[in-house]
Amino acid sequence: MNKRIIDKDIARIFENAFPNTLDTTVRWHVDGTVKHKKSKATWDVEAWKGPQSFIVTGDINAEWLRDSTNQLAQYQPLAKKDKEIHNLILGAINTQVEYVIGSPYCNAFQPPPPSGLSPTYQDGGDDVHPLYEPSFVFECKYELDSIAHFLSLTNQFYNHTKSVDFLTPRWLLAIDTVLELLKAQSKPTFDEKTGSYQRNEYSFQRRTNTGTETLNLNGIGNPLNGGTGLIRSAFRPSDDATILGFFIPANAMVSVELRRTSNILKAAGKKQLASELLEWAEKIAAGVWEHGVVQHKKWGKVFAFEVDGFGSSILMDDANLPSLLALPLLGFVSADDEVYKNTRKMILQKDGNPFYLSGEEFQGIGGPHIGVQHAWPMSVLVQAMTSESDGEIIKCLGLVKNASKNGLIHESINVDNSLDYTRKSCSMILVANSANAGFRELVCLGEFCICADGVGFGTTETAFAVWGGCGAICDWIARVILQDQELILTFVVTSIIYLNWYLVHLLAPLRPLHLRDAT
Repeated sequence: MNKRIIDKDIARIFENAFPNTLDTTVRWHVDGTVKHKKSKATWDVEAWKGPQSFIVTGDINAEWLRDSTNQLAQYQPLAKKDKEIHNLILGAINTQVEYVIGSPYCNAFQPPPPSGLSPTYQDGGDDVHPLYEPSFVFECKYELDSIAHFLSLTNQFYNHTKSVDFLTPRWLLAIDTVLELLKAQSKPTFDEKTGSYQRNEYSFQRRTNTGTETLNLNGIGNPLNGGTGLIRSAFRPSDDATILGFFIPANAMVSVELRRTSNILKAAGKKQLASELLEWAEKIAAGVWEHGVVQHKKWGKVFAFEVDGFGSSILMDDANLPSLLALPLLGFVSADDEVYKNTRKMILQKDGNPFYLSGEEFQGIGGPHIGVQHAWPMSVLVQAMTSESDGEIIKCLGLVKNASKNGLIHESINVDNSLDYTRKSCSMILVANSANAGFRELVCLGEFCICADGVGFGTTETAFAVWGGCGAICDWIARVILQDQELILTFVVTSIIYLNWYLVHLLAPLRPLHLRDAT
């Protein structure tokens, strides 16, 4: 692959990045053909059956539902033809199933009991309801997008393989658990008939001097109104607490993933359950459009970042996914939707988004998790993914490339000093770029392909990439373009699915793909 890449710095980024999840974060994988080793730990006899995969978040020996889904997304198109990748992702689905069944409100988990791996315990300064088992849960911040990403992992797998190997009684139990959570977290703070306060099933208090690390009002968060159709999220995908609990990007994402899961269940003959999921999907989507769209005096109708159903809203965007900027990539709206276009203009300017940061060496969306000096390359690449302008795409890719001086893309960059960054590397996948930008830019992010054609050039219809193996990644791009245009291709490999913190074995030599059975 890197023989086709003219820019050797970009070639090294791809060489370092693409196998990184497989090389450094698959901490435990079994293919389900042998029994688990005997352990002091105990578990439900029906649990942990079949393939299992524990995917850690880089330098932390724990699995985030969101991160592990995104870490594996770049390999999903390979699963149909590669048995080991198929089994790895199926194992990841099965492992997430057990996490969701065991603690549906939690976002990060300890190694599975059958793995024999030791848990990593935190300081124990969290007061959380419902209670959780510390040897099972690493952190219990309730983030609605974690549930959406659990659904997404299955939906992507089915979309690429049409396999229903995941459709087990345990997976169906996890879906029932998700529905119970949605019901609980759609309730308002005050009873709609009596007006009296009703306790939410989830509360979180942390002993901290950082306001974004805990919920106010003794751990319950600010009041939310009833009848909105929206689902509460206590925390954002950045792990920062929400200010107004109806977090719009996560509601948009979960509505899309519920609809996709409904289609899978319908095809499998589970019509009643499919209907229930579809009903939730439609209700949440309607809530986003009714309560999540507000009128701005400068930008017109825009999507709010957070709302409370009483009329209050937060107007901003954060780099982490799901975000407002990424709504077309999530499948909630098209990139040419008028409300989205207004929102995009707003959040990509400093006077419209308090966390749009610009300096001498970098610019992009950041967020409160890191501070007001560091923008995230991830946001710049999502900007490229949602653009129809060749010039904007080239600018975004150039910004990220120039800020990736050690051959890896960082979590965040100081906009005035690109040598000041957080995290040495993040998960990445492929961006392909024609050397002659006058014809077109084609950006591939997982299954999403967007073709941007310059003014004066005809549009070119592009199909979704079909990846038949690591050696064939985006070969189809080379074939199509070389047949149509005699262009020298520069494959710009600078795209991020999501923040996945990869530091473990960072300097170790890259190894061939080979998944070993941990047993």
